[in-house]
Amino acid sequence: MARSILREKDMKVLKLVVASYVRGGRPVSSGSIHQAGSFEGSPATIRNIMAKLEELGYLSQPHTSAGRVPTDRGLRAYVSGLLAEKARPQDPVQMIQEEFPTRTSDFDSLLLQASRILADASDNLGFVISPNISRVQFEYSRFIKISDRRILVILVTPFHMVLTETLETRLALSQIELDRASQYINRNYRGRTFLNVRDSLLQELPQHRAKYEDTVSKLLDLIKASINREEGEHRIFLQGTSRLVNKTELFEMSKLRSLLENLEEKADLVKLLSDFISLDRVKVLIGTETNFPNVQDCSLVLSHYGYSNQVLGSLGIIGPKRIPYEKIIPLVDRVAKRLSLAITAFGREVTL
Repeated sequence: MARSILREKDMKVLKLVVASYVRGGRPVSSGSIHQAGSFEGSPATIRNIMAKLEELGYLSQPHTSAGRVPTDRGLRAYVSGLLAEKARPQDPVQMIQEEFPTRTSDFDSLLLQASRILADASDNLGFVISPNISRVQFEYSRFIKISDRRILVILVTPFHMVLTETLETRLALSQIELDRASQYINRNYRGRTFLNVRDSLLQELPQHRAKYEDTVSKLLDLIKASINREEGEHRIFLQGTSRLVNKTELFEMSKLRSLLENLEEKADLVKLLSDFISLDRVKVLIGTETNFPNVQDCSLVLSHYGYSNQVLGSLGIIGPKRIPYEKIIPLVDRVAKRLSLAITAFGREVTL
């Protein structure tokens, strides 16, 4: 059933139940809601509303004699309300403005620090996914031969940070050929991405078949190798894994152990998060919404960071479903904005 069928008083009771459950982790009774004095109504009225919320799937009752706890659907309604209200930052978020750097040439250090801030301020697991180099606009590129089929790719971005990766190619390339490839790309594709370069080269190859087929083919192979590597391998910065281990009362240990093993693999997590990257400032995934193994007891709060209008990657926290959403949502939003600001400020202040 649609959320619109809930009246204002229904939503208020639901919010009170969720807030109480998040704080204490115990089933919430109508009597405790009434005693808190946050709802104007008799215990019978509250009890009837909670029964209705249970019937609609927003609450569940673990035992007939116990109070009620929010379901994933109930948490979703609560979180959607927070997102609609654009919850304001609270104390744990205030430190970020002072502690987060606005200038550094070490991009990895910047991402690592962002993941650390997320973990420390949320007391959960913080993550930051690095940019997919094949999807980042570049101002300058350089290819350096390491061995016959191993190439170092250097990319200078519009925000004046240097991204590098090492890849293996199908064809052996000399340094002279690599220098020509760099010159060709910088002359014709500055401000674009390797994905754009690949698509253009595929279109241009027939035009150059008579005279430049070998050169263009090798360049295309080099670009494809970079893209293929990026599609299959990503870097993710994780901080705070031990914080989940210390919350054993909120997880089934077998599921938590499997989750942490999957996080160490990282590739599956990156794919999951990449599927949810969008222009929405903050997105919250609760329990089964993630469609990720062994996270039924978890929630993910994530956002994106970038430069100008280009999304570079995502970041956020992973924690139990009982996280304080009213604090975590603005925290993730704030870190994403600060990371984007750090990248943008660096781009303005440094010249090549």
